[in-house]
Amino acid sequence: MPSTTCHLPNGQTFAVTRVFDGFTFKSNEMNLHHSAFPPGWTIVIHTEKGPEEDSERVETSDSQHDSDAHHASRPQGIAFGRFKQPTPHNDYIFISSISNPPSSDFKPPSSPTRQIAMLFWASLWWYFHEPEPNLHLTTDASSETPEAGRPRGDWRVKIKREGIFKGRNVLPKLERMGLIASEDSCVGLGSVELSRGPTGMFTSRRSFWQLDPRIFLFTLSPASNPSTHPPSPSLSPHPSPPSTPSNSGNTTIPTHLIKGGPPLSPSDALLLSPAGGPFSSRSHLPTYFPPAPSQYTFTNGTRHPIRQKPPHPGEAFYTRYIPSVKQYLSFRVPMLLPPKMPGHHHTATASSLSVPIYSSQQQPQAHVPSDLEFLHKWMNDPRVNASWGEAGPRSRQEKFLQAGLTNRHSFPVIGCWDGKPFGYFEIYWVKEDRLGCLLGGQVDDYDRGLHALVGEQEFRGPHRVSIWLSALVHYCWLADPRTRTVMLEPRVDNTKFINYLQDAGFYKEGEVSFPHKQSAVMKTKRDYWEAPAI
Repeated sequence: MPSTTCHLPNGQTFAVTRVFDGFTFKSNEMNLHHSAFPPGWTIVIHTEKGPEEDSERVETSDSQHDSDAHHASRPQGIAFGRFKQPTPHNDYIFISSISNPPSSDFKPPSSPTRQIAMLFWASLWWYFHEPEPNLHLTTDASSETPEAGRPRGDWRVKIKREGIFKGRNVLPKLERMGLIASEDSCVGLGSVELSRGPTGMFTSRRSFWQLDPRIFLFTLSPASNPSTHPPSPSLSPHPSPPSTPSNSGNTTIPTHLIKGGPPLSPSDALLLSPAGGPFSSRSHLPTYFPPAPSQYTFTNGTRHPIRQKPPHPGEAFYTRYIPSVKQYLSFRVPMLLPPKMPGHHHTATASSLSVPIYSSQQQPQAHVPSDLEFLHKWMNDPRVNASWGEAGPRSRQEKFLQAGLTNRHSFPVIGCWDGKPFGYFEIYWVKEDRLGCLLGGQVDDYDRGLHALVGEQEFRGPHRVSIWLSALVHYCWLADPRTRTVMLEPRVDNTKFINYLQDAGFYKEGEVSFPHKQSAVMKTKRDYWEAPAI
């Protein structure tokens, strides 16, 4: 049965209800009157019917492309059935209707196509969280091959030119945004006036997961004064910065965020974030900006691109709901100094989800560990110290963290499950790192590397490793499309972690000798990466 809830990375959730041949999405925000998304939209998914051999067999001739284009342009010639579960390439999808909020609450979107793209992206986010279908293909050559040894294909969903997608310019614009694609890349012989637009359009899971959500997620502009109608918590604009009093002189905290209430959700955390989260925008526009053109400099004799500044301390730069563990995974940059409490007009960061929030009338009931205290605890664990060698007094971890925050080719990361810190990571550029020097000319300008430790016992285990590891790789792909490879260099005797890496799609290319250890060079390539673990 398809999932009944859609968790977006900006913290919003939507109830998904089957309606006839489609699914209706409605916001789960408590106050729908002020939701920055439309009240709802409906998608239709049809599954192509046919004999099993026709639906699974792959034609090896070029006529298959023409057939796909023909089916997409004249879908009425195909027998469709009710969608029950995803298929590798037999599902057709379109948006049938959009229910916009009243004009008295929000201005109409300045770009209707942008709104369509946002809703379609959210629909695909839900679709590609469904269980993966059997991707093994049956060809004439592999018909006698055991299924486990057959070639694998891409998971694709085809686009049906119906409903909202009937407009002549809608699908071409979605293609330019990278949301859909077509294997028919020729200009064509028809005139612009007679052309019905691109044919054979589809979205693959592989390409979808490499699209930055900030390209598509944005908010509608309120029609009235924001102070009269506060926006949705998950999509609120920047609140007052830290150490800056609010208009009333006190930090206003919703009662359900006070200590003793339920855990802080990403939606609520973004309300309290001084950065507003990666999706917050005062202009109510998408917050994605492409990487800058390459400019070069030298570090220790190595020529490499000038790197873009990483996220600032306390900023959550990656958040995603993980259905298999029913928790939010987030990554943020650690803060060297502990956060101030509300008595100092502090606004907690979106990433400090482990820090309880208190009203100005309440006092903290217990000490809240700072990032430095977590790091001190983890580094003094004998298991961690055996690999990192940073055990000692707190002053040692403070110097360690200071060095990480001032490094030009690397930045430190705190991983959190539902806001609770569980591990420390480092994301670095390989080219100017020690590893890059040892690998010589085998490193591209934008290859990334990772260091990792899990400090909390309750969050250890192979399943969670596959989740946070694939999420870090996912971030590297999103951060710069020029990154083709992500590497790790665990010590060769750390066979347990090396096995985890291989299970996650990494392969061992060789070994290198550091002054302090012999390391296995483990790599994963963008070209062969499918999707993060969910």
